[in-house]
Amino acid sequence: MSTQPPSQHTTAEDISKTGAFVKFLNIVERLGNLLPHPITLFALFCVAVIVVSGVAGYFELSVMDPRPEGTAGRSADGLIHVKSLMTAEGLQTIVSGLVTNFTGFTPLGTVLVALLGVGIAERSGLLSAGMRLMVMGTSPRIVTYTLVFAGIVSNTASELGYVVLIPMAAMIFHSLGRHPLAGLAAAFAGVSGGYSANLLLGTVDPLLSGITEAAAQMIDPTYTVGPEVNWYFMFVSTFLITLLGGLVTEKIVEPKLGKFDISQAGDIDKQQMEHVSDLEKHGLKMAGISVVIFTAVLALCIVPESAPLRHPDTGLVAGSPFLKGIVAFIFIGFAIPGLVYGKIVGSMKKDTDVIDAMSQSMSTMGMYIVLVFFASQFVAFFKWTNLGAILAVAGAEGLNSIGLTGPMVFVLFIMLCGVINLSLGSASAQWAVTAPIFVPMLMLVGYAPEAIQAAYRIGDSVTNLITPMMSYFGLILAVACRYNKNLGIGTLIATMLPYSIVFFIGWTIFFFIWVFGLGLPVGPGAATYYTP
Repeated sequence: MSTQPPSQHTTAEDISKTGAFVKFLNIVERLGNLLPHPITLFALFCVAVIVVSGVAGYFELSVMDPRPEGTAGRSADGLIHVKSLMTAEGLQTIVSGLVTNFTGFTPLGTVLVALLGVGIAERSGLLSAGMRLMVMGTSPRIVTYTLVFAGIVSNTASELGYVVLIPMAAMIFHSLGRHPLAGLAAAFAGVSGGYSANLLLGTVDPLLSGITEAAAQMIDPTYTVGPEVNWYFMFVSTFLITLLGGLVTEKIVEPKLGKFDISQAGDIDKQQMEHVSDLEKHGLKMAGISVVIFTAVLALCIVPESAPLRHPDTGLVAGSPFLKGIVAFIFIGFAIPGLVYGKIVGSMKKDTDVIDAMSQSMSTMGMYIVLVFFASQFVAFFKWTNLGAILAVAGAEGLNSIGLTGPMVFVLFIMLCGVINLSLGSASAQWAVTAPIFVPMLMLVGYAPEAIQAAYRIGDSVTNLITPMMSYFGLILAVACRYNKNLGIGTLIATMLPYSIVFFIGWTIFFFIWVFGLGLPVGPGAATYYTP
């Protein structure tokens, strides 16, 4: 294999010609750019639901209700009828529900509360210092795997991995005499390709579970989905993605990149990595002690049979106040060590510093809140009109008619989610669109929402690396251009493509082994199969 660096005159168009798939991705980029903003898209979806429900209601569209008699919401004639929003009742529903649809949308409050705690930990410098200590203090022999692992766990703090870790990873590889773009690719693979995997519950867990719960309640109005329902699977997936990401970097990407040609780079000599100071190390140590104390107190409230956070009737952890209020513990679990660290290093000397940290965290959520307003209306309209239930029943009947009701249906589902993600990069936006259709559909086939959500998270993650629609793709390209000023979108996509392929194959196989081979739950109290 040649190890010569690409010509200085290489462009994105030249590299895109090397593979049909990269050409396809360039087409996806152009088509994606034609799509309206996700907020506008949801507004259009709301209008579409109103119009479609009016037309379907005029023709009295209905399907057989698969739910047993006596189920709440089941009509007397055993049919699911379309309810039109283009009627007096529909107009009253739209007007009266506009505010409550928004304020009652489960992901909104849970994500904002969790981010208050994450904001304290992030703004105090705790997360940045911890990441730098993890990566820069590791042995050169395992630095690749450490970077991928650090990228995965950085997802707890939203943009931290993109803004801090990925540029730092390129600098670390350069300092070790390795190709800096290989370091960038390894960190990018962890941050974005392993987006859903993590050791701890983060903001994405309550965000997705709230959407899943709303979709599941189209079939079963009493069904609840907690933020913790995928934790087991995602915890172990962290190590799987770390292993796969490290292997792809060292066996495929780095040899392909060859020797680093510094003549192609920009002003990289001016970049310096900030090592963790003694004061920061002391702050990390004390923050770690505070986490241990908090965990011990929490364990005392959960482990004993008469513990206050167990279920008051059954005495079990399943359905307990602990699981129902787990977002509160995410908030506290980040806020306490963040406060301790900030107090020691001086980044949080008074109460206004803490308030500013939380305020800044909230200020970054402005666009998300606007998106949630329109997404919540779409989900509510879809549910009230029964369009979601009718599509689910029709889809389930179609799967039954072709015999595609076994576990292999998840392969197609994961692939479909990955393809949709190429053009609609936001995890919450994509799930808000697809969950009201696929969660009820696969529930009717016999699978539980928890397992469906876990499969979705695989598809949503693995193509993040190769879609220009991903919000931080431009930032990654800008960092990469420091080391190759002629690098284009096609080059970056071609570099990350092996990760997407390996992650899709490896993670999907692991999902099948975990769920169907070993019969393990994807999270605490999570079912694999749904029984009405």
